[in-house]
Amino acid sequence: MFGDHKYLPIFIIMTLLVLAGPGGAAPWPGGLGLASGAGPGQSGAGSPAAGEPESLPARTAAGLGLSDPLLQSLLGSKVSDRDVALDELSRDSGDGAAMIMRALLDGTLMADREAGGLYVDNGPAGYLVVRAPASSSFSSSSSASDGTAEAGAAPDPSRLRRVGVNNRQRERLVSGLNNRTLLSPDTEARRRAAAALVGAAGVDAAMVGRLLESETDGKVAGHYRRVLALETIGNRDADPGEAAEALGYLERNPTPEGREDMRRWAADGDPAARAAAERALSRLDAGLEHAALFETVYFGLSLGSVLVLIGIGLAVTFGVMGVINMAHGEMVMLGAYSVWGFQMLLPGRPGLALILAVPGAFLAAGSLGALLEYSVVRHLYSRPLETLLATYGISLIIRQAVRILVSPNNRSVETPAFMSGLVHLTDRVAVTVGRLYIIGFCLAVFFLLNLLMRKTRLGLEVRAVTQNRAMARALGVNSARVDRLTFALGSGVAGLAGVALSQLANVGPNLGQDHIVDSFMVVVFGGVGNLWGTFLGGFVIGLANKLLEPVHGAMLAKILIMTGVILLIQRRPGGLFPRRGRAAGW
Repeated sequence: MFGDHKYLPIFIIMTLLVLAGPGGAAPWPGGLGLASGAGPGQSGAGSPAAGEPESLPARTAAGLGLSDPLLQSLLGSKVSDRDVALDELSRDSGDGAAMIMRALLDGTLMADREAGGLYVDNGPAGYLVVRAPASSSFSSSSSASDGTAEAGAAPDPSRLRRVGVNNRQRERLVSGLNNRTLLSPDTEARRRAAAALVGAAGVDAAMVGRLLESETDGKVAGHYRRVLALETIGNRDADPGEAAEALGYLERNPTPEGREDMRRWAADGDPAARAAAERALSRLDAGLEHAALFETVYFGLSLGSVLVLIGIGLAVTFGVMGVINMAHGEMVMLGAYSVWGFQMLLPGRPGLALILAVPGAFLAAGSLGALLEYSVVRHLYSRPLETLLATYGISLIIRQAVRILVSPNNRSVETPAFMSGLVHLTDRVAVTVGRLYIIGFCLAVFFLLNLLMRKTRLGLEVRAVTQNRAMARALGVNSARVDRLTFALGSGVAGLAGVALSQLANVGPNLGQDHIVDSFMVVVFGGVGNLWGTFLGGFVIGLANKLLEPVHGAMLAKILIMTGVILLIQRRPGGLFPRRGRAAGW
């Protein structure tokens, strides 16, 4: 295979990438030692190879500290038996009770009702004995005296039945496990658990009150106070004075979970409680409106950042060469497919694939742009209609080639872990990390492109050709070379836009065409050939789209924006930042 040594470095690099995956094990509640992320029936880091016995001793109920009545109720076949067991587990603060609750929630608690045995199915690692059967059904021949069974001991799987729970009981289990976290020494864990209590059903107000007395963290205590206030106003028989006090607290610390109870007190409560409820509702509604507006603006900025990335590529090519490149959207699409391609080459490493796709997309789209300029566009300068038709035909060819070579269907791209999740600015306002990265990526590309135009020889030549092509050629500038490099640069930036767009939408042959019209509007609106005009125009149009969509719908919003751009061009044909003589442009 490696007779030709040119493939050997590639093989070594790919092997290292495959072998260098993240590892590390984390303990499972109750001490089962599953690897982090491994569920029941899955082996984690450190699992034995196939056919190799796992030396995990099986512990009995004596080692878990569980009472026999609790175990008997778990063996029962009725739903009410499980309710009794959950009552007992909720009162037990030991690790054994936590392990049983987790096993019930995960569906790994198994019962041999005939023999009276209880087990936790640990997948390839075997069974953990919770309650030994009355008549032994073990495959091993002996038991240890310290309350553990011999390694490899297991019941007859055909006799086992899963101890099931219904949805109501699952909610109790989730709540119970969450309540245990409230006692954790980890402050962040307590904050998450306390936040989950706000608005939850069946909260033990007395327990929350006791926790509040001993809590030292301000954020956790604030969540507890919200819980107690919500419990107070949710009680129809609550004292009006206490309800008014609770509503006053919710006015100062609004939370949407108690909205219906606030309305009830505002409709038929005591005069003092009614006034407090009306103030709390007014404050809450104002806060929700502000949060919704912030979210809309944030989404508009992320859309605008993608339009800026697509638009500055168009601004560069059209400003220097006067070419309307209808294949520009396909460069965006190829950039998005670069992310998908790298993720196929590096399965399970979406972060590395995305990072490698940034230069890969720029080089792929830029090379295709240079080839397109050399083979077609350079023969059609000063003939804008022919250029438009030729590039439109090329766009059709590229799209059809992708449909044939890859697939006509959309491809999903996995979001890396570092781009997942939310950043909570307040209790009601959170922003997605992925869109923050996209906005930052847009600003970085725009800054670097401005630096290129201001501080490099190529940028000087591009500005010279833009302002006066004939004079630049008379001074020795190779305008044909500048045109080719400029077209490649604009196409490469479009490829970068595709990388960003792959994190917001599915990757498909028509991805670029969905945004090309908005991008042309960005260039015309901001001023042809002006990077700062394109930057401002992209964010203005992105924001306008997101602000108008909730009111008028997506289609009518686009029509209104296009009408506004047309009216602006009628008054200012050069856009927001028109060219002014020889000093125009950059």
